[in-house]
Amino acid sequence: MHSPELLKGSLQTILLKVLKDHGRMYGYEITQRVKELSGERILLTEGALYPTLHKLEAEGMLKTEVVTTGKRVRKYYSLTPEGKVLVKTRVNELIAFIKTMGNVLQVELN
Repeated sequence: MHSPELLKGSLQTILLKVLKDHGRMYGYEITQRVKELSGERILLTEGALYPTLHKLEAEGMLKTEVVTTGKRVRKYYSLTPEGKVLVKTRVNELIAFIKTMGNVLQVELN
């Protein structure tokens, strides 16, 4: 599992990319998809996930839809048009940062 400090700086980018690739999702579904994609090395907690989703929503990057099925209420998140533009920028920034870190640490990245 990766340290929370490393995850903190990239969490918004991870969430934006997962939503771009998979469309409308609810919180638990996002955590499970990230867990699967990371080979169980990134385990998102509610304490990290929901404040980040709420921040992205407040910034206009995400929209929400509340769906009630029986007694269950789920809040689904999806990208706004602005979020769709931002995700590409954020992913490119993170990739460039990872390459820079590889240079600084003098390690070759695949």
